[in-house]
Amino acid sequence: MAHNTRSRAASLASLLTCFAGSLAVAAAMQDAADSASSSSAVCPIVYQLDQSPSSRGYHYSFFGNGFFINERGYLLTAAHVLETFRDGGQPYILVSRRNGPPILLQASIIAVDSEHDVAILRAASNPFDSKYKVTFLLLSSDPASPGQAVLALSLHPPKQQSAHTFEVPREDRFSGEVLSYESTKLDKSSPAAEVFLLSHPVNLGQSGSPVLALDSGAVVGLVEGRWLRPSGLAIAKSSGASTNTPGAAAPIRYAITLLDRQSISWHSSERLAATPSSAR
Repeated sequence: MAHNTRSRAASLASLLTCFAGSLAVAAAMQDAADSASSSSAVCPIVYQLDQSPSSRGYHYSFFGNGFFINERGYLLTAAHVLETFRDGGQPYILVSRRNGPPILLQASIIAVDSEHDVAILRAASNPFDSKYKVTFLLLSSDPASPGQAVLALSLHPPKQQSAHTFEVPREDRFSGEVLSYESTKLDKSSPAAEVFLLSHPVNLGQSGSPVLALDSGAVVGLVEGRWLRPSGLAIAKSSGASTNTPGAAAPIRYAITLLDRQSISWHSSERLAATPSSAR
């Protein structure tokens, strides 16, 4: 009898744990659908420059943005944002806290697809297990289409030449629309890949930032900061958009393919992605 009681108690505890986990995921998905909280999923990707903090926190160099895609601490970014760390060096992400200034967390490079300029990171210490101000973004199962209204969301330090962790990053929200698709080489040694053009320009430091569909709030692409060429200006003029060179984004399908290849789960506004989480 005592054995059965302990067995039932263990089963109940397991069910409660699973239920609590499901509630946490549901809450995070609700937050992700709320555009006001989307910035909590975005993290600057940086390199720590000193070993001890000053009165302004840790000094760091800023390279671009990444964003969380699940509750296990996985992020997506542009592959070229990580070029500095390919030959050594520890990447960090700057994560928001509810009751304090942002904090640096080490991140591991899980996979890189240079041909399509997408990469996967994972926070060494999962911020979803602690009291950080974080959520994850949903990924769109549908491709972006010309004329679709989108929002590019990114963070950057107030002073990029003298960035410190006690300073809250500034948020940029650029709304516009998808102009068209273009084929281009994102890596010199690779075949051409697709990008879609945006009606607003891309600023320094926006690489790797999510591009959200305004109707669903799901990510349809990652800002591609390396795509700047005269043909973009001609396309923008022909579409009646701004005369500035348009921005560009790598379609989210490239990142989804990389995630699925690594067996890393992700969430969608249409469904809960079914690939099992990796054992990393």
